[in-house]
Amino acid sequence: MNDKTKKLVYAALFIALAFVGANIKIMGSIAFDALPAFLATLILGWGWGAVIAAIAHLLTAALSGFPFTLPAHIITAIMMSVTMIAFYFTIKGCLFKKLNPVLAYGLGCVVAVMVNVPIALLAVAPVFTLPVAISLIPALLPAAILNVLLAVIIYNLLPARFQPLPAIPHKSHGHQ
Repeated sequence: MNDKTKKLVYAALFIALAFVGANIKIMGSIAFDALPAFLATLILGWGWGAVIAAIAHLLTAALSGFPFTLPAHIITAIMMSVTMIAFYFTIKGCLFKKLNPVLAYGLGCVVAVMVNVPIALLAVAPVFTLPVAISLIPALLPAAILNVLLAVIIYNLLPARFQPLPAIPHKSHGHQ
């Protein structure tokens, strides 16, 4: 199987996992749909991750009946894509500059959460006012943190062949 076909199959798998995650609700329409998108971003790269993130968000919103209106969810889907791009390039840039991998992934998570919650809410605020957007922060913040952290943990537990970005080194506890 060539590389393009492999990536397409993996993308379909991540979209299916996002559908499953969309059904694991944290609160209302807030769910684990982004976890597969973050994982896809690490494994397949920023382009696939951005597409999968947008599709994943729209799936979750559709399953909940687009509770914040279709325009708000379209903006949010775009911002999910932006989140994946920022996440990927923060990690990749940090690793390129030879930063400690724990720090690189940690900064990637912080940037992802910042784009995914406050910045995305600013982008969608014109649709339903800034006070409403701000009121969503307490519900969205823990979900964003859980989605990205679990994705990074899972990525670092995968076999090396699924890790195009260097993983966080594990300490060996074997006998010497």
